[in-house]
Amino acid sequence: MNKFNQLFNQYDFSIKNKDLSLEVEKALVGRYTENKEKSVYAKLLGLIDVTSLNTDDTVEKIVSLTQKMNDFDDTFEILPHPAAICVYPNFVPVVKDTLSENVEIAAVAGGFPHAQTFIEVKIAEVAMAVMEGATEIDTVIPFNALFSGNFEETYGEISEIKAACRGAKLKVILETGLIQDAEMIKKAAIIAMAAGADFIKTSTGKIACGATLEAAYVICDTIKEFNAKNGVKIGFKAAGGISETDDAVKYYTLVESMLGKEYLSPALFRIGASRLTNNLLTEIEGKEVRYF
Repeated sequence: MNKFNQLFNQYDFSIKNKDLSLEVEKALVGRYTENKEKSVYAKLLGLIDVTSLNTDDTVEKIVSLTQKMNDFDDTFEILPHPAAICVYPNFVPVVKDTLSENVEIAAVAGGFPHAQTFIEVKIAEVAMAVMEGATEIDTVIPFNALFSGNFEETYGEISEIKAACRGAKLKVILETGLIQDAEMIKKAAIIAMAAGADFIKTSTGKIACGATLEAAYVICDTIKEFNAKNGVKIGFKAAGGISETDDAVKYYTLVESMLGKEYLSPALFRIGASRLTNNLLTEIEGKEVRYF
C-alpha cells in the first residue's frame, strides 16, 4: 500500500455526490435566514479578496484599484476594509508601491490559471512574486499530475511551491468545476494540505463552473477532519462567480455551520470577488454603490 492510500485511509469518504445538496441544505437551514442582515454584510466585506485578473489590466487600472483600497476607510468609516488585493504577479510591485493600508497583497502565481508549465517556471514565478511584495500566493493544483493519479508529483509540486513562498501564505486552488467528483475533491484537498497549503480555494474563476456550495461543503468537511487530525487550522477560500449578496451569505453560513464562528475572520476565510464588494455596500448603504 503506497503512502497516499495510507493517508486517504485515515479519512471518511462516505459522502457521495448525490447526498451533497441535502447536506448543504441541512448546513444552511435556519442560520442562512438569520445571517441575511447588515452586520453580516459588513463582516463579509472584511473577508473579500478584491480581485483584478483581466487580460486588459494595466498599471493605471491597478493603481486606481489600490488607491480605492487606500481611501476605503475614509469613504466608509465604520465598515471593515477588504482583506486583500489579488492581482497577476507582474502587478505586485505596483500594488506594493501604491498601497498605504494594512491589506494583504495576493498574487496568482505558478502557471495560473491552468498550471500547465514547467515546475521550474512555477517556482520562479512564485519566488519573484514574493520577492516583489506578495504576502499571499494563490496557485493552481497541478491538474496533469492529479488527473493522471500521480499523487506523488502533485504533492511534490505543491511542496516546492510552498517552499518558494517563504513567509507568504499559500492558497491552493482545486478548480472544483473540473474535478466535480466529491471523492476526488477530497483527495485533492488532503494532498494540498499535507503538502503545506495554508488555504484551500475552490476555483480560479476562469472556467464556466466556478464555486459551488456542494464543492465548498466537501472542502470544509475535509478541512475539519484534517484540522482535527493534525492540530492545525487550514483556511478556506471560495471564489469563482460569487457576486450576489445572498450567495456570499450562503458561503458564510456554510463555513459558520461546518467550521465554527472562529473561522469567520480573514485569517481563515476569504471570498475572492470583484462585483460582490459593490453589492454588499449597496445593501449596507441602502442605495446603489459602485465603488470598486
